[in-house]
Amino acid sequence: MPGFDQRDGLIWFNGEMIPWDDARVHLLTHALHYGSAVFEGMRAYDGEIFKLTEHNQRLRESAEILDFEVPYTVAELDKAAREVIAANKLSNAYVRPLAWRGSEQMGVSAQKTKINVAVAAWEWGSYFDPAAIEKGMKLKFAKYRRPDPATAPVHSKAAGLYMICTIEKHRAERESFADAVMLDWRGYVAECTGANIFFVKDGVIYTPTADCFLNGITRRTVMGLAKQRGWDVVEKRILPEELADFTECFVTGTAAEVMPVGSIGEYSFVPGEITRTLMADYAALVHPAKSIAAAG
Repeated sequence: MPGFDQRDGLIWFNGEMIPWDDARVHLLTHALHYGSAVFEGMRAYDGEIFKLTEHNQRLRESAEILDFEVPYTVAELDKAAREVIAANKLSNAYVRPLAWRGSEQMGVSAQKTKINVAVAAWEWGSYFDPAAIEKGMKLKFAKYRRPDPATAPVHSKAAGLYMICTIEKHRAERESFADAVMLDWRGYVAECTGANIFFVKDGVIYTPTADCFLNGITRRTVMGLAKQRGWDVVEKRILPEELADFTECFVTGTAAEVMPVGSIGEYSFVPGEITRTLMADYAALVHPAKSIAAAG
């Protein structure tokens, strides 16, 4: 596969649709040096981008937390994303909006930098190995922890916050794990490197309180699906040793969708009724046309 800078297609860049190869920035771009960028990840299913407006609202909110304003309205960003999907003739795809400080000023202070915005899209299958669906993925505990909200803008989908996620994802993959579970700065279970996490015990679903990481859009969607089924969903602080009491575990995210977990370190789980049902319910929600056809 060619690198992401060597593909065919079109990218929406500061209000214009340009050739993929022309979507470039200068070496002295502030975001490259100081992490002054925010992004979103969305999936298009059957030509429709799931939760499009929610994602673009969060993009603008993330930028505000990082002290800059995205120079496009949510409606304009929605339109741009749809145009990218259409221009590249994509049906099932991943969509990546990005907003960042430009190269007009170099240094910690960046008051005079231009805010750039781009939207790209490409075909992207399962984030995790599909073979793990049956028995669940193998995870390990990460060494780095999610930071204290008093020390980092944890409720922004800020590019810089994913540096430790990349480190831990690489560490896990080198040891033949699919991903790593990160604790928060207090030692409670937080999330995976790019997905939220859920546990099941006695028919009740538990998930860490999202007080130092993103309250994911897929997370909220799956919680809603669970409540529609009549299952209780409890948000609470979870210590690592409490994992011994849970029978099921799964992760959620735009890229991950809903994926079962078979183990986290020494703790084992078996994908059961709740995990399987929520996987099916989520698939039906994002592929409504297929669900109607199957029902007919």
